[in-house]
Amino acid sequence: MFIGEYAHTIDTKGRVIMPAKFREELGISFIVTKGLDGCLFVYSKSEWAALEEKLKTLPFTSKDARSFNRFFFAGAIECEVDKQGRILVSQNLREYASLTKDVVIIGVSTRIEIWDKDKWENYCDDSETSPDEIAEKMSLLGI
Repeated sequence: MFIGEYAHTIDTKGRVIMPAKFREELGISFIVTKGLDGCLFVYSKSEWAALEEKLKTLPFTSKDARSFNRFFFAGAIECEVDKQGRILVSQNLREYASLTKDVVIIGVSTRIEIWDKDKWENYCDDSETSPDEIAEKMSLLGI
């Protein structure tokens, strides 16, 4: 399980340190792809395979299903951690998530998210994402 919030910088070549606490669970190689809310999603190979199986069940006749699969799979890359504990984030993924210098890497249970620091702070400050409002909405889902 991935938990926690870590601040790092991304260098001009697109390399960013993956927190040590995440590296072991990620394994030798893992998947980075476009995420929702303007961040990147990082999945271990086993979680990626489980997600892929779920997405395979979506009807290809559904335009929304096709669009989501294209969005999710076309932007995906396989990554490995180098000897310094860094991953190389491709240019297209850096542009998608507006990653330029300061980033925040967070654990979200079965995945990791990589955020531009300013985007993350704006997301956290947004009144729609206040803990009280989220808790109220979650209660409607039975949680």
